[in-house]
Amino acid sequence: MAKVLLVEDDADTGATIKDLLVLDSHIVEVVDTGSEASNRLGQYDYDLIVLDWELPDKTGVEVLQEYRSSRGKTPVLMLTGRSDFTDKETGLDTGADDYLTKPFHPREFAARVRALLRRPKVVESESLDLAGITLDTRTRMVHFNGKVLDLRPKEYALLEFLMRHPNETFSPETLLKRIWSSESEATESTVYSFMSLLRKKLNEEGSPEVIKTVYGRGYRFDLPESN
Repeated sequence: MAKVLLVEDDADTGATIKDLLVLDSHIVEVVDTGSEASNRLGQYDYDLIVLDWELPDKTGVEVLQEYRSSRGKTPVLMLTGRSDFTDKETGLDTGADDYLTKPFHPREFAARVRALLRRPKVVESESLDLAGITLDTRTRMVHFNGKVLDLRPKEYALLEFLMRHPNETFSPETLLKRIWSSESEATESTVYSFMSLLRKKLNEEGSPEVIKTVYGRGYRFDLPESN
């Protein structure tokens, strides 16, 4: 699961790309202007940016230049109808991590997204096995002490995020930004509710508490230090 900002001014193309990303269980936010893209990138964190070159107010290259100038490091997949090598060179030199010419095959798009998300900053393994919990990102199945856990999508997303960052504390505000779309009406109270439900499902009798509350700071997936 990754949080993706899709910048595409063609509604049909944007809908198709969003469907491809959602099919792979990603959280997708769609904007159709360069200005709105810059605004989102200034406020929120994303795991991947899919950025169209041709936009109505400013180009994708300009958006990318601004983002990299402000030290933004999120991988960027540039989309364009331009096939000239010079244009590709411009996009890559500006800071794009990959470049895909329209029209493209859906499987090629999906493969390039997976490749970018395999980079160390974002996705690491397809399977996580910590503290008696095994999480398979391909099947989205979770086993705890040998039993299958029935998790709602947001419970799963919270658990995956915390398992990818063990022993790190995250505030409800941060979890809201990472797990929910910025267009969502969810609040920090929503985070509290889903976290409570998730912890109840993990709180088997005799099992140590793996998600702990750090009072005044947030939540942490707790791993004991090895001796």
